[in-house]
Amino acid sequence: MPELPEVETVRNTLKKLVLHKTIRDVDIFYDKMLRNIDAKQLHKELVGKQFTDILRYGKYLIFILGDTALLSHLRMEGRYFIKNMDLPRDKHEHMIIYFEDGETLRYHDSRKFGTFDIVPVSEIYTNSPITKMGYEPFHPLCTSNYLKEKLQHKSIAIKTALLDQTIIAGLGNIYVDEVLFLSKIHPQTPASNLRKKDYAQLVDNAKFVLNKAVELGGTTIRSYTSSLGVTGRFQNELFVHTKQGEKCRICKTEIQKIKVNGRGTYFCPVCQKKT
Repeated sequence: MPELPEVETVRNTLKKLVLHKTIRDVDIFYDKMLRNIDAKQLHKELVGKQFTDILRYGKYLIFILGDTALLSHLRMEGRYFIKNMDLPRDKHEHMIIYFEDGETLRYHDSRKFGTFDIVPVSEIYTNSPITKMGYEPFHPLCTSNYLKEKLQHKSIAIKTALLDQTIIAGLGNIYVDEVLFLSKIHPQTPASNLRKKDYAQLVDNAKFVLNKAVELGGTTIRSYTSSLGVTGRFQNELFVHTKQGEKCRICKTEIQKIKVNGRGTYFCPVCQKKT
């Protein structure tokens, strides 16, 4: 599953490949991924326009077309391909955007979980799915006090709480494991049990981990790899995620794997003692 660093890597790569190309046509092969618009309306909004910028918030890609924005959430398996228009369509390509130069931008999603919304640029942060999300760790208002306010009355496991995009945007399964390890917090610790210093460590380590992962192009493990020729190198930096049975780099204890609210979770039982 792509997380914030992977989506940021896709954003930066697409900016080099599709900006300022005029859209000649659009084909939609799976209407259900369009949430607030139908295929005919989407065609009208895109054809004849250009992507002037690509932004990101959390795991959303935001394609800017003048006064209009196309919001794309990749969900589990969504990815983008750049292909020549003459190449046949893959069965999992559910949207093809044709540019006047003969290239296409294709949205590929084997599980069909990805979504698209069209909103005015002026309403991206006030009247769109993004408004339901919490702050990103990079946001100046994402402070230890903000996190404390969100978590201090929640009895759910801290791992589950940090995966909630309405609390903090952009953290997924891989990076939550890494942030909790660096913060020395057991993933099953009730969120309400955290101390003042824990909130500060979580914010600081979330920024550190995500910045490092973005710098290294994300993490390429399991089923999600970049379709744009980018290989994530952050997997070489992982402390605990996917390291079950290996020795902790800090204390040499074996890394363990458990399930937390159905999610595979990796931790060090010594560095992250349960409280």
